[in-house]
Amino acid sequence: MSAPTADIAMIGLAVMGENLVLNMESHGFTVAVFNRTVEKVDAFVAGRGKGKKIVGCKTIADLCAALKRPRKVMMLVKAGKAVDECIEQLLPYLQPGDIIIDGGNSHYPDTIRRTKYVESKGFLYIGTGVSGGEEGALKGPSIMPGGSAAAWPHVKPIFQAVSAKVDGGAPCCDWVGSDGAGHFVKMVHNGIEYGDMQMICEAYSLLKGVVGLTNDEIHEVFTKWNEGELDSYLIQITRDILAEKDPETGSHVVDVILDTAGQKGTGKWTSVAALDYGVAAPTVAEAVFARCMSAMKDERVAAAQVLRGPKATFKGDKEAFIEDVRQALYASKICSYAQGFQLMRAAAAEQKWTLDYGSIALMWRGGCIIRARFLGDIKAAFDKKPKLANLLLDPYFKKAIRKSQPAWRRAVMKAVKHGVPVPAFCSGLAYYDGYRAATLPANLLQAQRDYFGAHTYERVDKPRGQFFHTDWCKLGGSTTSSTYVV
Repeated sequence: MSAPTADIAMIGLAVMGENLVLNMESHGFTVAVFNRTVEKVDAFVAGRGKGKKIVGCKTIADLCAALKRPRKVMMLVKAGKAVDECIEQLLPYLQPGDIIIDGGNSHYPDTIRRTKYVESKGFLYIGTGVSGGEEGALKGPSIMPGGSAAAWPHVKPIFQAVSAKVDGGAPCCDWVGSDGAGHFVKMVHNGIEYGDMQMICEAYSLLKGVVGLTNDEIHEVFTKWNEGELDSYLIQITRDILAEKDPETGSHVVDVILDTAGQKGTGKWTSVAALDYGVAAPTVAEAVFARCMSAMKDERVAAAQVLRGPKATFKGDKEAFIEDVRQALYASKICSYAQGFQLMRAAAAEQKWTLDYGSIALMWRGGCIIRARFLGDIKAAFDKKPKLANLLLDPYFKKAIRKSQPAWRRAVMKAVKHGVPVPAFCSGLAYYDGYRAATLPANLLQAQRDYFGAHTYERVDKPRGQFFHTDWCKLGGSTTSSTYVV
């Protein structure tokens, strides 16, 4: 058998896998490839991979034999059972110190479990988020690796070479933390992505439903927006989408697409994680619920025939309202990212991860779906104050919200008046108002809980951590429920 020549292996040759292999090869690395459907290996090596430093393999044994030590095997397969099965197929052909890499969208608790399991066998494990879609995989994605720290020096040259570059060549890839940290950060990225997409859709809905702009006019609006504070990949593609015509009907493509959104679960995972860690992340949750609402197409069509709303007519300055919507989108976006970073901070505290939030913002600055100009401002905020409690407290973002707040409120009020649903805009504003409130009505809520369940409460005139109960029903009982932690 010939000497091993491959620097890294890829299992899974769907579009993302193929493109990432071509990216690695273009940066000077020899890549061994395998796919469960072996015909795909032959087709790839003879097609897009023809004449390149790519080693086609028909079995897992051949794949591992083609690799230099320590072996580095990356999987891009469907999250869940397929990852566990792939790990089991690899283990017999590995030696101590070899590295298994999961580059799919695995749920971070699975990555925590798998890291522990693979390390118990004497091998190393990486769970890495890879963001950027098909184009990013080919030209430079954002890569967020976590897992066995000892594996990082071996994969760092490859990952940082193929990742997107920003700010004079800085790679959008760095070590995130132990076990599931990488996949957790990727999950939060995807949750923020849900929020970004929903907020852009709400802006589109307001421009179309309140002031009656055409798709071509909204295309021009987004073209202008992409040149300022909102400069981002998602604003850019929205601009392009709104200009696209359907060759079959001559209509804009966006008008022939059914208004039912799909989802793969990462937004839901982010929302559930926020509940698990006791972090307020309403904008991501509302974005998930908006997709759920969109899926109720038949019910909505039926309800539209019998449920009535306002019949308001737009009055006022159209250009001023467009600017209000822009500022509402920007302010809501700041709040959504603030929620995401707070969630990462809470998870890091519980999981004992040491997350570098400035580095994470840099990793998201290029290559990934949420890449945006203002991530540079987020990086600057955390570089200046690594333990910043909330982005809203950073001077730059505090000033930005102060400037946008009047327009934000006007846009939300106009949406309510016209009956246009803007759950992400509203949730962002409610988050801001809640976070800045020194007093919330939770005192009444605690009184209610104590009344019906003797759950006790703390007092404003006593030290924190002391709990009290009132005999509301005058039954003379002194038994109370246990205290709680949220």
